[in-house]
Amino acid sequence: MGSLGALVKHPDDFYPLLKLKMAVRHAKKQIPSEPHWAFFFSMLHKVSRSFALVIQQLHTKLRNAASNKLLVLMVCIFYLVLRALDTVEDDTSIATDVKVPILADFYRHIYNLEWHFSCGTKEYKVLMDEFHHVSTAFLELEIGYLQVIEDITRRMGAGMAKFICKEVETVDDYDEYCHYVAGLVGLGLSKLFHAYGSEDLAPDSLSNSMGLFLQKTNIIKDYLEDINEIPKARMFWPRQIWSRYVNKLEDLKYEENSVKAVQCLNDMITNALMHVDDCLKYMSALHDPSIFRFWAIPQIMAIGTLALCYNNIEVFRGGVKMRRRLTAKVIDRTNTMADVYGAFYDFSCMLKAKVDNNDSNAQETISRIDSILKTCRDSGVLNERKSYIIQNQSNYTPLLVVLLFIILAITLANLSPNWPNN
Repeated sequence: MGSLGALVKHPDDFYPLLKLKMAVRHAKKQIPSEPHWAFFFSMLHKVSRSFALVIQQLHTKLRNAASNKLLVLMVCIFYLVLRALDTVEDDTSIATDVKVPILADFYRHIYNLEWHFSCGTKEYKVLMDEFHHVSTAFLELEIGYLQVIEDITRRMGAGMAKFICKEVETVDDYDEYCHYVAGLVGLGLSKLFHAYGSEDLAPDSLSNSMGLFLQKTNIIKDYLEDINEIPKARMFWPRQIWSRYVNKLEDLKYEENSVKAVQCLNDMITNALMHVDDCLKYMSALHDPSIFRFWAIPQIMAIGTLALCYNNIEVFRGGVKMRRRLTAKVIDRTNTMADVYGAFYDFSCMLKAKVDNNDSNAQETISRIDSILKTCRDSGVLNERKSYIIQNQSNYTPLLVVLLFIILAITLANLSPNWPNN
């Protein structure tokens, strides 16, 4: 009833939600018939529904005549290779002397159709147990794409291995770790899109920032999940920041430290905001509309998530995430750079309104937010977008709301697998 009540209150959310629902169902029907590709796409939807949605933004123009595969397949392969590598890193039950060599040699394993390693849980365990499907798909790519994926996997595995044996002590360590696990993803995708012929090759610094902004947002919002990881906590917040507030990182989750926890949270968010200007520069240089959406949607989700997390104790209680209705709006409305500037402007205004002037980092936080706002204003296109934050007075009548739900019921009935075929 909560969702229905929300739609009645905000009927303008209906169309984006319906489009999102239909996109999810459509994506699940686009699974190829070959066994390894069937496994590949089914697994993609299981290990990352959000990425599966974003990757749909990529066009399906055939480019590789030899293997007759799409750009979307190349990016999916890249993602699942790194997702498997990340599964090894994330499994805290694997002994260090076993884990480190696997991470370091992972770039070699992707060429071995017989290699697999049992780790992770649920769908991640299936991915690792049947990794030969990923290798089979990987080996169908052209040599140029293979080399990019191999190089990024090698560098990422080496970086992960380094930080298995080393804690994140300083902010420089934090940036280095995030570079290995996410900045390299940005570099790899930029190289793949350039090799495909769709984009100019972006400067490494900008590609790196695209990854760091997303990774730092995830590290911030996933604090509670990571610190409660069994059998061993995963700790990515840099000691240089959290030690200003508590003696141990896990102390942030205790109620008696709520004030200090929020101050530390705001410090972490202020750090993440340093990458926004680079991200806006990167996206403003993109040419292909579908690649633009592929990049832009996650970045808008990230700034929106930081706006929700800022000054919010719930990060240390039950977690914070963007509501599905807002996610649907972001996906539906993100088509041009004007939409990106508008979204970053709106969420930055929301964030700025939450800054407490008594916070020890308030001045630096406001300075970084003001820089983002200036970049968005200087674009000259803010009047070309709809606000994500300001709720306009609804023009929908009660009758129209009823009609919307009738349309929804009919649409969902037609989408049902039990609906009779004509």
